Amino acid sequence: MRDYIIRRLLLLIPIMILVSFMTHATFRIIPGSAAHLICGIGCTDEVVADLEAEFGLDEGFFQQYGEWLGVYPDDDEGNKFSGVLQGDFGESFLNRGESVTDRLARTLPVTGELMILSFIFAVVLGIPPGVLSAIRPGTPADVVARLTSVAWLSVPNFYLAILVIAFGSTWFGWLPPNFGTGEAVGFFADPVQNLKTFFFPSLVLSLGIAAVIMRLTRSSMLEVMRNDYVRTAWSKGLRERTVVWRHALKNAMIPVLTIIGLQVGALIGGSVLIESVFALNGMGRYLLESVIGRDLLVVQSLVLIFAVVFVLINLIVDVSYAWLDPRIRYG
Repeated sequence: MRDYIIRRLLLLIPIMILVSFMTHATFRIIPGSAAHLICGIGCTDEVVADLEAEFGLDEGFFQQYGEWLGVYPDDDEGNKFSGVLQGDFGESFLNRGESVTDRLARTLPVTGELMILSFIFAVVLGIPPGVLSAIRPGTPADVVARLTSVAWLSVPNFYLAILVIAFGSTWFGWLPPNFGTGEAVGFFADPVQNLKTFFFPSLVLSLGIAAVIMRLTRSSMLEVMRNDYVRTAWSKGLRERTVVWRHALKNAMIPVLTIIGLQVGALIGGSVLIESVFALNGMGRYLLESVIGRDLLVVQSLVLIFAVVFVLINLIVDVSYAWLDPRIRYG
């Protein structure tokens, strides 16, 4: 197990290099640059050229990426990748003098709490209804669970977020506490106010993921409940709770855990839209602003962080397989 975890962690380095390469390549395809956006339409070509030279945007693709990666040791900017590994993400193009690391220190807790609460909502709204639907097939509870999952999958989360704000403000005079400032109160500073800020964004972000979890939990439980060892448990006269939670659910959770790990990507992508709609100053909103502003270093830093989080979460999911099924061994 230890060797397996070490190998997976070592894979982070080539993954980060590949992700950074794709980010650089994408920015070459997208028209416009940070220099044009900073300068505006009234700037001369000479001023734009000076800004591009300052940012290193006038260089060729492989030259620019090679300097960031550090393959040119004589270049002063050739240690950016090693700086990223040490937590130094450089400075923003658009907000010159602003450290990306300092901005991340303010936005990371917001996105972290949003994703954690959304994950909790997704699990609570997905697994128990899925189990109930599987052990009561064809009943009203099963029909309601299936219809609910289809409804949650059919409505995009950003559209549902707009509806929540529109109906809340029109019918109840309610808006998120942070809507005017964009700043969220920390949980330990004011737990009630914090939960008021994050409750609806987290709930909206979780519904589509909860629907996927619910449907997979139902299908996995139905398959497991037909196995011989479950029938043996029933024949022993065990209570339904014992059969379901101790014998069936643990084995049914392996495919569910797999999909939960993959849904982390949906959480990351959804946070970009949800934070923008609910005016949360998190990493998702920061990423969207940076893409619009062609701020390459910021986008690259955020994409790398999201990629590392995705890989680590899926590593945790893979390791948990051995806990659910002791027959699973990693070489």
